[in-house]
Amino acid sequence: MTASPKSYGQSAPARHQCSMALPFVNREDAGRQLAAALVAYGNDPDLIVLGLPRGGVVVAFEVAGALHAPLDVFVVRKLGVPGFEELAFGAIASGGQIVLNQDVMADAGLTHSAMQRVIELETAELERRERLFHSTGVQVQDKIVILVDDGLATGATMRVGIQALRQMQPRRIVAAVPVGAPDIVRSIGKEADEIVCVETPTPFGGVGRWYDDFSQTTDTQVRHLLERAHAGHAH
Repeated sequence: MTASPKSYGQSAPARHQCSMALPFVNREDAGRQLAAALVAYGNDPDLIVLGLPRGGVVVAFEVAGALHAPLDVFVVRKLGVPGFEELAFGAIASGGQIVLNQDVMADAGLTHSAMQRVIELETAELERRERLFHSTGVQVQDKIVILVDDGLATGATMRVGIQALRQMQPRRIVAAVPVGAPDIVRSIGKEADEIVCVETPTPFGGVGRWYDDFSQTTDTQVRHLLERAHAGHAH
């Protein structure tokens, strides 16, 4: 089933195609297919496309090019409980945004000083990555933001990205991925203003399963794509 594009002002549920023409050849191919599902947003002067590094930037590059929109990276860093780093008490994101989970903080008995040490360490790493990727600085207030990743398995990074973007007061947040687990797509659709997902296969089994080539994207590749996007949009 293929749903027709929704207008920008409409509260849109997740829309997806169920052609099952999978796997994608690579992230570039996935990006082109995702761009086709986002064509209604093309040429909007208030549109910005943000890629979640690393793989999401490759997909986002294709989307931004097809929609004639500026591209930037949106770096998200998890704030892990000391000694139990996989347990996140929050996250920080590009633009200096911090999202905290008060319940986890209380359960973990985090002191203010311990929390601050983690925030300082992860802020330094976030800023290092922004410098590495030559980020121009994300300004999204009153903008339509398409936040792109290469797939949704747990949705954790996308969810934190949406929460951080909300604090920056965009006009609209569109979460966009080529492929995702159906239940996670529905969940993210409740947090974004709209979610666009090309394929929601069942059983899911992981994002990489739906790509012929899902090799790791390098920092150099991300930086190169961002430089190309910035140069092309400037001209």
